[in-house]
Amino acid sequence: MKALVTGGGGFLGGAVVRLLRQREDSVRSFTRSAYPWLDEIGVEQSLGDLADLEAVERAVAGCDIVFHVAARAGVWGRYSDFFNTNVTGTQNVITACKKHGVRKLVYTSTPSIVHHGTDIEGGNESLPYPKHFDAYYPETKATAEKAVLAANGPELATVSLRPHLIFGPGDPHLVPRIIAAARKGKLKRIGSRPIKVDVTYIDNAADAHILAGDKLDIGTPLAGKAYFISNGEPVELWPFINRILAEAGLPPVEKSISAWKAKLAGRVLEWVYWLFRLPGEPPMTRFVVNQMSTSHWYDISAARRDLGYEPKVSVEEGLKRLGERLRANG
Repeated sequence: MKALVTGGGGFLGGAVVRLLRQREDSVRSFTRSAYPWLDEIGVEQSLGDLADLEAVERAVAGCDIVFHVAARAGVWGRYSDFFNTNVTGTQNVITACKKHGVRKLVYTSTPSIVHHGTDIEGGNESLPYPKHFDAYYPETKATAEKAVLAANGPELATVSLRPHLIFGPGDPHLVPRIIAAARKGKLKRIGSRPIKVDVTYIDNAADAHILAGDKLDIGTPLAGKAYFISNGEPVELWPFINRILAEAGLPPVEKSISAWKAKLAGRVLEWVYWLFRLPGEPPMTRFVVNQMSTSHWYDISAARRDLGYEPKVSVEEGLKRLGERLRANG
């Protein structure tokens, strides 16, 4: 099998690439810049921007399956940047797959596309998309997922995976943000009630993609569907964050702010940053407040049933491996 992995040099994309190469599949990576380590493990590299249809078509040509992992992530930024990568880029991948006769497309989505700002406890794939989003990332990812699922048909089989809060060694998003905020003394607990969230160890998230790719084909049960992916063991958010801090040699979070004050601050800061075109991102946004003050964990029985997915690395083991990497990196 020859597989294309968009974002093959990234955290999740790189993990998917490694699993494919471990079983000696032929792999091509599509990224904006080259990664030497991909050359070292025998991965062909195709460079370009997802918003460039010709570049995407060159990358897709000759492949049997596409894992579309690359995305513009973040809680702040210009709408056009999120739209060009997440929506136009995904539409280009779909177009290229159809043009070059690719039979299988595995898309990486996110559970945040169905989060309405209130508690979700054991939610399944029947959850609707919200009518309003508090950030461009989930909004554009929802639009892209809809396009992927709508593209499923007699010539192209598609599936969307929604891994939740991926963590582990090499994480460039969640863990570094937590540690950086803690070191600056800006990390505050939002709200006082205990909340539970799903997390996904990186190896489990990558394994789910491989399983989906193997199980997916035209007319199979998972074709045209979306699946929540997690470790299947919801954790209390703030003890989980404190454990990460402990592994990094930092003290636990002690400061706190009420949820309503945090939401008000997020709304005001977003307005100020937008009005004055301030650089960087606001220290608080409504999206972040909702994610950190509500429970959001999901039923993964559908993934277990249709993908044969079963988390192999527990949260505890994942935290130990993360701690080892953090200590090794100083």
